Amino acid sequence: MSGLDKIKSQILEDANALAATKIALAREEADALLVKAEEEMAAESLKGAQQSEEAVKNYAERIQSACDMQRRKALLAARQELIADVLSKAYERLLSLPAEEYFALLLKVLAQYAQPEEGEMYLSERDLKRMPKGFETEVKKIAAEKGGRLTIPGESKEMDGGFVLVYGGIEENCTIRAMFTARHDEWSDLVQKILF
Repeated sequence: MSGLDKIKSQILEDANALAATKIALAREEADALLVKAEEEMAAESLKGAQQSEEAVKNYAERIQSACDMQRRKALLAARQELIADVLSKAYERLLSLPAEEYFALLLKVLAQYAQPEEGEMYLSERDLKRMPKGFETEVKKIAAEKGGRLTIPGESKEMDGGFVLVYGGIEENCTIRAMFTARHDEWSDLVQKILF
């Protein structure tokens, strides 16, 4: 099992545990609301013996509907919080991958975004310090395959991870944050399908 698969597995285990807890809490709250509603309904029927059976039925339906709505809201909020937490943990784990795996990932991303032009690839200060030997050679090789040329200047850009390509003064943001932002909805849907 690769490091990424282990990370995915751990994220899913953590997410499933958190989801179960939040869903249980939401159910408890909804059940408490139902108990309270039933108590209110019993008190109303004692006070208002003159009310018709239809009025009692309508009131119970409204209370049940409100409880159902509260339960749905609580579940939705718990799901949204859980999805955001899973994506946040995935982001952090991606940034903390071992150097070998992390820089291999950067090369895969570069293969998608390299242009047939001369440019520069900027890394974060942290990544510049831990860049493995041969990485710059691989960057140049990928750029050449695309018909271009890339260099890695010694200066860094302010970012958590990933890189920024600069071609003729135009920047292509390939940071990890930018990728997560661009694919947030897609990945949120994927996490929701896996968890729920």
